[in-house]
Amino acid sequence: MNSKTSTKKSSSPRVKQGAALTMADLLANAGKPLLSFSTGQKIRAKVVAKTPKTLVLDIGGKSEGIVAEKAFVEAKDYIKRLKVGDEVVASVLISESREGNVILSLRQAMFDSSWEKVEKAKQSKEEIAVFGKGVNPSGVAVEAEGLSGFIPTTQLGKEVSKNPQSLVGKYFKAIVLEVDRFSNKLVLSEKEISDAEDIKSAKEVMSGVKDGEVYEGEVTTVANFGCFVKIMAGKGKKMVSIEGLVHISELSWGRVERVSDVVNKGDKVKVKVIGKNDGKLALSIKQAKDDPWKEVEKKYKAESKVKGRVVRFTDFGAFIEVEPGIEGLIHMTKIPPTVKLTEGQEVNCYVQDIDTKSKKMSLGLVLTSKPVGYK
Repeated sequence: MNSKTSTKKSSSPRVKQGAALTMADLLANAGKPLLSFSTGQKIRAKVVAKTPKTLVLDIGGKSEGIVAEKAFVEAKDYIKRLKVGDEVVASVLISESREGNVILSLRQAMFDSSWEKVEKAKQSKEEIAVFGKGVNPSGVAVEAEGLSGFIPTTQLGKEVSKNPQSLVGKYFKAIVLEVDRFSNKLVLSEKEISDAEDIKSAKEVMSGVKDGEVYEGEVTTVANFGCFVKIMAGKGKKMVSIEGLVHISELSWGRVERVSDVVNKGDKVKVKVIGKNDGKLALSIKQAKDDPWKEVEKKYKAESKVKGRVVRFTDFGAFIEVEPGIEGLIHMTKIPPTVKLTEGQEVNCYVQDIDTKSKKMSLGLVLTSKPVGYK
């Protein structure tokens, strides 16, 4: 009779909330090894029971592992998906409670599960539900599957972009664009859903855009890394607005320190298509214009005098901009010790040598007082 009672007890959760252990409990646990756990330790456990406020886990020792109170609340959505027999990895919060149980957290397991879900959603292009948390000039902060995510302004649909604040405090659908759990990066798109038809048309038009084509466009966004330009592409009634990025290196043949020095939002510009990658258009403003180096040999001859502006220094000399996109080097050996050049200073030079293939020009200083060896 006693053996039957013991067997029945051992098949049910062994959680004692403030009650003393019975002889049956002691017999049920007698064959199990005594394990010790430390706070923060990761352990593999198996779900043996669920209640509305508690998850009971078999951790392989004489006591149970319990997920309860705050730890239960923070992982409740994850716990809903668990069933008896499932294995999870838990973290030890308290190595032994007053009742003799190990108190556990499923936070890491929850996050791992969430990252796996958004990674799969990205691969399958599946829509996921997100919750709007806040708005800043760059876009909308959201929560997705318990993770912090971000929807850039450029990924908001036409209607929503008029009032991004309308998304805050609401659930809505989005498409996952980028996932990197190691850098905690999750980027999503709202317009991939709300503007799906327009995006489909844009993709069809994009396929017809060829490298080397030149378009009239309008600057829509200015950033520190470059600017976005909107162009109209397609044929007849199927003309569609699509955007491309002009990197700061493609703004001008001359040196660019700040994007806003070259373009501003609303500017009308000519752009040349220089590439397409993953549905993104790469454009160039400078390549829509003639390369100034094509005319260098006609405009500048050896020994001819030129005026220029000091734009930067290196260990081997000073670079002088003689016109936008054309820089020449005055080698340090050609700068007398008594001459102190400063950035932005205008100087008189003469051309020593030109190499159009490598786009290099050697210059010398024209000095008012001429030391030996200088002109």
